[in-house]
Amino acid sequence: MSFIHYRIIPKNPQAHLFQVTLTILEPAPEGQCLSLPAWIPGSYLIRDFAKHVVQLRAESQGHPLPVEKLSKSLWQCAPSGGPVTINYEVYAWDSSVRAAHLDTFHGFFNGTSVFLRVEGQAHEPCTVTLLPPEGETYRHWRVATALPRAGAEPYGFGDYQAGDYEELVDHPVEMGEFSLVTFEACGVPHDIAITGRHRADMERLSRDLKILCEHHIRFFGEPAPMDRYVFLVTAVGEGYGGLEHRASCALLCNRSDLPQAGETEVGEGYRNFLGLCSHEYFHTWNIKRIKPAAFVPYDLQQENYTRLLWAFEGITSYYDDLGLVRSGLISQESYLELLGQTITRVLRGSGRLKQNLAESSFDAWTKFYQQDENAPNAIVSYYTKGALVALALDLTLRWETHGECSLDGVMRALWESYGKTGVGVPEDGVERQVAEVSGLDITDFFEVALRRAEDLPLQALLAQVGICYALRVPESSDDKGGKPGKGGTPRARLGIRLVPNEKEARISQVFDESAAQWAGLSAGDSLIAVDGIRVTASNLEKVISSYPGGARVIIHAFRRDELREFEAALQLPPKDTCVLTIDEDASPTAVVAREAWLLEFRHD
Repeated sequence: MSFIHYRIIPKNPQAHLFQVTLTILEPAPEGQCLSLPAWIPGSYLIRDFAKHVVQLRAESQGHPLPVEKLSKSLWQCAPSGGPVTINYEVYAWDSSVRAAHLDTFHGFFNGTSVFLRVEGQAHEPCTVTLLPPEGETYRHWRVATALPRAGAEPYGFGDYQAGDYEELVDHPVEMGEFSLVTFEACGVPHDIAITGRHRADMERLSRDLKILCEHHIRFFGEPAPMDRYVFLVTAVGEGYGGLEHRASCALLCNRSDLPQAGETEVGEGYRNFLGLCSHEYFHTWNIKRIKPAAFVPYDLQQENYTRLLWAFEGITSYYDDLGLVRSGLISQESYLELLGQTITRVLRGSGRLKQNLAESSFDAWTKFYQQDENAPNAIVSYYTKGALVALALDLTLRWETHGECSLDGVMRALWESYGKTGVGVPEDGVERQVAEVSGLDITDFFEVALRRAEDLPLQALLAQVGICYALRVPESSDDKGGKPGKGGTPRARLGIRLVPNEKEARISQVFDESAAQWAGLSAGDSLIAVDGIRVTASNLEKVISSYPGGARVIIHAFRRDELREFEAALQLPPKDTCVLTIDEDASPTAVVAREAWLLEFRHD
């Protein structure tokens, strides 16, 4: 028998309101305290989910029970002589994967947004009753979740259970009318539930994800750490994002990125979607089970600081695309294009020379997740730079040990030491694990890679595995790198980024040492003319690129409501766009090393 029971129903989809009833059979005698998390694991920002709680009331033995709010997310009930029932509503109109959403078409929630934590009893098992909204309109709704069933039919409303509060809030729930396909990976059932209008080839999607999931399971070693797994996908016109959970992930994607019937190639959109799936699935091991000691256990009321996010997000970002090529879903050339794009993103931010990777990890709460207009000039991403450190570490280990050791072995050792045991990784744990597995002293590597704001020697490392590294100038603001350029004369530029999806040319960011910065232009300025010629968001780049490098132009712009004049000396773009290609003249040793790197864990 569970002493904690939740009941949740989409009470008013039109008003985006879930109603939740929490029953506590044995409340604390001094008055039960209740709290709601301030953040959700995997997304390192204080979101204060309690701000969406509406009309919280308590009763005991049929009588109202006073409740006092002690802080922004903590309540205390008056002492009672028996079980306590809490009734409250949660406003759900967040379209991301991090909170809760409800309308007349579907409902989605993370437990951190809707389930109050019973203080002092968070370790106790609990049950949950999921109910459908009332009315014929919702008669076809069903449920997709990895939350263990406790009487509910598969994909049905009814009773579910969790071993403790942490497990309860780690199983997001989707309810509504969704497409569903199931496959098995290494004997584990996997569901793909897609909400939103789409025309995806579900058969191909399940076939490709089966290959990918089996690759990751075998990478760490069978059996998989979960009894079943669910991909919860929301398809929209424009969107991208994902959040990992212990036996599921919540994904947001462009519907055009899903594979269409009749397609056989892996286009850029579908490749991006497969990479997203790969990233969140790899997290099933790396962050959900191999996790920093700072997260064991989570303190969901405040920031949990660690300098290891580079290892958990960066290494995962390295293996997400690597998993695609190793499993045979994309070609080596396609993988090198993706890797070149990652290098390009890092090189284009001068913040990489100011903030090191350990600082980036530690400051995720205040800098990475709260980026302002100066972010490219001040911070580096522990995702992208972390992925490059993982690449450099992997290639260094392979070279120094003549192929006897790699990052693959380190990850499996971390799984054995920490993932299977539940012990948190100490702040120096990854570095110590590398030394133990490899037998090498690579203290200097970590000093440069993690604690200095310096570029990595990627060109030399990639040459060892027969990969040519080249930099060229970008050919337009849409040039993401990864592909050879078309040639031609380099185009002048201002060195700014515009606010997207606006007609006017309003600046969102000004890059360090750029023509715009030297001229005094700033974020928020709206450019209206260059040398007396009207400019908008659609023609600004074309107008600027018509000038030679070094040309001086007069720019008129509104700063707030005041018209200002600026003189800018236009610059040619730097060579910050990376292209990686296979070296056809590589030595036999390099070719063997490259195949060991890119194909070592391919399962045919």
